[in-house]
Amino acid sequence: MTSLQDLTSKFRHIRLLLARERGHPEGDREEGYDVLVPLTNEGRIDAEEWKSHQASCRVRRFRTGEEDLIGRLRRKPGGQWYFDYTDGDRDDEIGFHLGDERFVTGEYVSIERNGAMHTYQVARVERP
Repeated sequence: MTSLQDLTSKFRHIRLLLARERGHPEGDREEGYDVLVPLTNEGRIDAEEWKSHQASCRVRRFRTGEEDLIGRLRRKPGGQWYFDYTDGDRDDEIGFHLGDERFVTGEYVSIERNGAMHTYQVARVERP
């Protein structure tokens, strides 16, 4: 388990909430992700810091009526970021251009889950 002592000053807790989409015209505050990751001063994922602290880069997916999934932020050769929950790639969730996105309150990021793209709004960015 990650403890605060394992984290550098670049780490942030990011809360992503489902934005408006078909079936959720107001979005959904009960569906999203909590991500623990190092960020640059511009609010982007700090790949160098991630590289040396991979075990501390965590994600929790939450959805009403389902158990939370706990996983890690990983990076594929070529630079594509994804959320990895168990061995194998069947449950992986791919971040669409996640390395280019700014994790700043109010911004949007897209994550592919089960072949469908979903948009999430950055609701909160804070020190853990």
